[in-house]
Amino acid sequence: MDRGTVGSAQSGRLLVEVREEGSSAVVTAAGELDHHTAELLSEPLDACLAKGFSRLVVDCTRLDFCDSTGLNVLLGARLKAEAAGGGVHLAGMQPVVARVFEITGAELVFTVHDTVEAALAEGSGGTDGTSGAEEASGSGALTRSPGTRESPGGREDPGGTGQESPQEPKSPGGGRTSAPRTAGEDTEADEAD
Repeated sequence: MDRGTVGSAQSGRLLVEVREEGSSAVVTAAGELDHHTAELLSEPLDACLAKGFSRLVVDCTRLDFCDSTGLNVLLGARLKAEAAGGGVHLAGMQPVVARVFEITGAELVFTVHDTVEAALAEGSGGTDGTSGAEEASGSGALTRSPGTRESPGGREDPGGTGQESPQEPKSPGGGRTSAPRTAGEDTEADEAD
């Protein structure tokens, strides 16, 4: 496995390092990712993609803070990586950073791993590579199929809209009522009435 350091960038509040791990690029962000420092992460992610790395692992173990600007940098990189046939994998998120992803729903569009090693193992065939709304056994990876998310009521929402599936209305006695119809809608039931 090649472990060459490709580059690094630093400000007073964010340090970003990039290294190559086989067919993946590991981008480590340490410190605070916000409006003032987001460019320090954006540029290395774009450089990795330009260099041909479509599979990016973002090591978040030392990331102390992430705001909406930082989140948008990661979402933008995800779109570019997926367009190139790869993806962005997040590893080792601290609870304060994970909470931002949870609140915004961004955790549903990324593959999240407990460790960088687990993210790299998945990319090298260390797990079965399956996706879906299950936890990959032993790797700590939470993966979801594209376009699927859990609705607020806990049911799977195949369209990814975040809305629960509509249920038929029930009458006060527990039986089903007919669904609302639009004006001019003719059905056999109307003819029978």
